[in-house]
Amino acid sequence: MIKTLDRYIIVKFLSALFFSLLICSIISLAIDFSEKVKYFIERDCTVSEILLDYYPGFLFNMSGMLMPLYTLIAVVFFTSRMAFNAEILSILNAGVSFWRLLRPYLLGGTVVMGMHLLLNHYLVPEGNKRRLTFERKYIHLKSDKGRTANIHMFLGPDTKVYIQGFNKENQVASGLRLEKLSGTRIVSVLDAQTAKWRGDSIGRWQLGAYTIREFNGMQETYQRYTKPIDTLINLSPQDFIWYENQIEEMNTPELNKALERDRSRGLLTSRQYTIEKHRRTADAFTNIILTIIGLAVAGRKVRGGMGLHLALAVSIGGIFVFLSKFAITFAAAGDLPVALGLWLPNILFAGVAGWLVSRAQK
Repeated sequence: MIKTLDRYIIVKFLSALFFSLLICSIISLAIDFSEKVKYFIERDCTVSEILLDYYPGFLFNMSGMLMPLYTLIAVVFFTSRMAFNAEILSILNAGVSFWRLLRPYLLGGTVVMGMHLLLNHYLVPEGNKRRLTFERKYIHLKSDKGRTANIHMFLGPDTKVYIQGFNKENQVASGLRLEKLSGTRIVSVLDAQTAKWRGDSIGRWQLGAYTIREFNGMQETYQRYTKPIDTLINLSPQDFIWYENQIEEMNTPELNKALERDRSRGLLTSRQYTIEKHRRTADAFTNIILTIIGLAVAGRKVRGGMGLHLALAVSIGGIFVFLSKFAITFAAAGDLPVALGLWLPNILFAGVAGWLVSRAQK
């Protein structure tokens, strides 16, 4: 049952969190606007695109990225005020144990974790679709890092493709080779001089002059065709386009589909998708750990008051962000298993939280 004490602390928790979100969002908007205003003026973008396409996604992205830090600041802020007003001491002197006092903090942290999960897995990617489209159109004009020459990839467990070159403007592939495999043996090879994308959603390409070679043991059959023909290939022009932040605009169901697709094609980007999936969940769980740390740090009245508590909170949050970036780097490089690398900061800070709780005022 949620009692008066629980409601009192949870309301303070959530109100402090939304106040922290509001203040930090305003600061972030001011800083970002000062950096981007020259692009807004020089490029042919409208006010509605700036206000409706770019900045909603920007705010969602900043909230999803910094939510654990906002949570820690909010907990330290209102808990420090309660400690300064002797509310924490009065609650403990009334016979309420520290663990009972921790319960509404955990409830509030769980609510924030649920909000953060919704943000990371769905709302932030949807906002990023419009934000990143705006940035690629008006700010980062040459951000496409996709390969257009000497491309090898698997289209399925038994199909491999090689493309000598791809023109993104007219969507034509040159020097296309399609190999059909049976185990470790090549059973057929299709070579086409050109392959033009037909612009539909089922993967239809128009092949120019092409040849087909089929292998049956030591026997080979060879056929040459000069008449263009349409054929289905599990490939689209989007496979030749890659942005460094492209993963940020995929919600989790889309991320799962991309992960399975790239795994079947033998592409290294599948590891990046796995890292992003773990990051979205691990970051949300961090809110509970930092909530416990915030209570343990700010629950005791000290001479430095709220200023000291906030300084400690920002320092702890900065260390956590630093460790998180290191963990992502090690996981991306393959030095650590993905799950361990992404959850390692949470494991370490859970130990810090336990140590701080053992020394907290009870």
